[in-house]
Amino acid sequence: MMLIKEFVHWLEEEGKADTTIESYVGDLLSYQKYMSEKMTDERQLLSRFAFLRYKQFLIDQSYATATINKKINSLKVYNDFLMFQGVVSQSFIYMKRDRIMVASGSEHVVTALSDKEVEQLLFYLEDPRKVNPRNKLIVYLLLYTGVRVSELINIKLRDIEYLTNTITVRGKGGKVREISLRQDVVELIRVYVKDIRATSKFYESEYLLVSQRALKMHRDAVRDWLAKISKELGFKLHPHLFRHTFCTRLLKKGVDLTTVSKLAGHSTVNMTAKYYIQTTRQEKRDAVELL
Repeated sequence: MMLIKEFVHWLEEEGKADTTIESYVGDLLSYQKYMSEKMTDERQLLSRFAFLRYKQFLIDQSYATATINKKINSLKVYNDFLMFQGVVSQSFIYMKRDRIMVASGSEHVVTALSDKEVEQLLFYLEDPRKVNPRNKLIVYLLLYTGVRVSELINIKLRDIEYLTNTITVRGKGGKVREISLRQDVVELIRVYVKDIRATSKFYESEYLLVSQRALKMHRDAVRDWLAKISKELGFKLHPHLFRHTFCTRLLKKGVDLTTVSKLAGHSTVNMTAKYYIQTTRQEKRDAVELL
């Protein structure tokens, strides 16, 4: 833990922004969690073998390419820090070789939940024996607002406007956007805040989502829970999948590209087009059958 504090101090001296530091540390903690579960020698901070196994783990868990490359970059920065401190004597990560490349001109396939999977998930959430109100709210926020998991855990109570049924989201680069909330999402927030969150020892936290051990939830807690219920549902769930699903469903329902781009918090409309204007494999197959 002391080494992480020194890592944060080093990043601050390098002039890194607070959000960047938070991202680096979050990725580092995810790596360390993976390592601890593998029962490895705690003194082994980083190695080529450990990095390659972790990278394969991320691929097997169906993390988005951009997410995996971000985590690789974070570990490379940590590797640089360890070398600066004299803890290790070599670099174990090579960005040109290790980052996942997408061939130029390749079609980007977006994975999204089907309508059938969404319905199955919503019915699953209705069982209070399996899903508590906070976790049910988490899924509804991911599914019906398209927020990133980093944005989700940083939602504050003051960001929710009940009079207009809107939520203020602070995204990448400090950009702020406003998203309208469905009435059922608003009701879930009210129930959670009034009946569940109010009894927590962290009820004074400014953050909407609190855990049993902290003032706000950690992104890994969200990922771990989604991975757990994936086994019962029979299909994989991860936070960014909901973001893809949110955008894909809006576009299929005829919402214009500009509106979807603003709701998603994309920097440009072209980014939305690149990821979401496409048809599913089944739609392509059906189209060919018409010939």
